[in-house]
Amino acid sequence: MSGLIALFDDVAAIAKVAAASVDDVIGQAAKAGSKAAGAVIDDAAVTPKYVQGFRAERELPIIWRITKGSLRNKLLFLLPAGLLLSNFAPWLIAPLLMLGGAYLCFEGAEKVAHALALSEAHEDYAHKDAASEDPAHLEKQKAAGAIKTDFILSAEIMTISLAAIPPSNFWMEAATLATVAIMITVAVYGSVALIVKMDDLGLAMANKGRLGLTRAAGRGLVKGMPGFLRLLTIIGTTAMLWVGGSIILHGAKEMGFALPYNSIHDVAVWVAQRVPEALEGATEWFVTAGLDGVFGVLLGLALIPTGEKIITPIWRNVFRSKTPA
Repeated sequence: MSGLIALFDDVAAIAKVAAASVDDVIGQAAKAGSKAAGAVIDDAAVTPKYVQGFRAERELPIIWRITKGSLRNKLLFLLPAGLLLSNFAPWLIAPLLMLGGAYLCFEGAEKVAHALALSEAHEDYAHKDAASEDPAHLEKQKAAGAIKTDFILSAEIMTISLAAIPPSNFWMEAATLATVAIMITVAVYGSVALIVKMDDLGLAMANKGRLGLTRAAGRGLVKGMPGFLRLLTIIGTTAMLWVGGSIILHGAKEMGFALPYNSIHDVAVWVAQRVPEALEGATEWFVTAGLDGVFGVLLGLALIPTGEKIITPIWRNVFRSKTPA
């Protein structure tokens, strides 16, 4: 009997350890995922455009196809690559992170420049209006384009998350990164699915609602969605510039060039000391984020000529021949 009780004690102890490990994985995944906010928001802001022009009943299947491609990107390609880097070439993580941060700055600044009519952004693509007459083929093309874009953003998300994970063993890192991948993919594409169907819901409420209030709410949804999508794009762009600038500044500090980072920190502290004590922490954070974003804009604007004239054409030429038939 005592042996059976001891066995139960051992099982209970193992269960507690397992539960603690699960909690650690989820907690680390949540913290790591939050560091990738800029890329996550931009992913959610970019994806709805890929279902524009399709019948309403095809929107969710297209999003599901993109979701599966995103999971494949993260779990089959980026997760093993991240683990190899972490265990065999950790010195590469910071430079890759800065490269990803520079990409975020470029993308964000390009959107700002395009909005101000200072850049053609991606509108100069000679074949951008070419569309197949076959809806199934066009759907496959659109999904393939979205998955390629997702790969870049997912690489940034996974690299940021990897850098944010505290030192641990191989399996903890693998579990945490896999959890990040699944949580972010579900959050992003679940949100996208809700966003793209919101106008259909509003239309149904406006046409079939039994109450005047329901019909009015439906009309409000239909009218409000274009503005909401524009707001989401602005938030995503702002987050990209903030996160990208922050990554570059932190990376430069780690590599021994701490002047920009320290200067922004000193300015944020100086401003925070001039507001009521209860607002000091929030003020310091907002000033730091704002200056990181300004740095991101300036760096991104400087990168636009290189990105538009060299990198983007090369990227298009490499992948154009791989468009699904």
